[in-house]
Amino acid sequence: MISVRSQFNKVLKGVVIVALVALSWAIAPAAWAYDNPELLPDNPTNIIDLADSLTSIQQEDLDRHLDEFEQETGWKLRVLTQFDRTPGRAVKDFWKLDEKSLLLVADPRGGNLLNFSVGDAFYELLPRTFWIELQTRYGNQFFVREQGEDGSILGALTSVEECLRQGGCNVVPGLPKEQWILTLITSVLGGIICGFAAQPRESGQIVAWQWALIFSPLWGILFIAFGIAPVITRTSDWLPLARNVAGFLMGFLVAYLSPMLNPSASSEN
Repeated sequence: MISVRSQFNKVLKGVVIVALVALSWAIAPAAWAYDNPELLPDNPTNIIDLADSLTSIQQEDLDRHLDEFEQETGWKLRVLTQFDRTPGRAVKDFWKLDEKSLLLVADPRGGNLLNFSVGDAFYELLPRTFWIELQTRYGNQFFVREQGEDGSILGALTSVEECLRQGGCNVVPGLPKEQWILTLITSVLGGIICGFAAQPRESGQIVAWQWALIFSPLWGILFIAFGIAPVITRTSDWLPLARNVAGFLMGFLVAYLSPMLNPSASSEN
């Protein structure tokens, strides 16, 4: 009885192994395309659009623009879009990618559309945090849904080119509306905290400067680090900065004047 059971277990393990091997061959044909030069075009080009993310006119204009940019600056920018097929490592020899080369890979199968293969020379001008912010800003699903895959690709390339022309960036240029709203919220919160801390606590006192200074690390981080710094480092437009300052002052006044409004309301009642 025991021998029959052991033989049955061996046979069952063999069947499972064969099934797993067959299944892996069935569901993973992309392994053949990991280094598939057959997908490369015959003519030299800066764009391989296997996922049809760009129109033919966009490809022609972008291809010509990337040639001009490379001749002008020496930086090599390349674009690969893929879905179920990819040339894989074959693009490295096709484009002769080196330390001054950037390969933008657009693949809609993942959670983020964009991926970057960055040459070592780029990190001297654009730190690693720049590429993380670039990916999250232009490759997220909300941006792709609103602007399309072509808008995501072109927007990311435009930001990289702008930073390379001006000698480097620590952050991605431009201030999206969602990010500005977040800076406005932190500015208002900083003003509220500063206003509560500055409320007079003694008779004849107008502003409790000591308490405001004690809480300055908290409201200062909210207003300066999270409300002002992201704005002035990403745009030269004064309007978002003015709105954040106004939001801070409004929050300060509301919190500072709240004790004065409560007694008047109670006395009227």
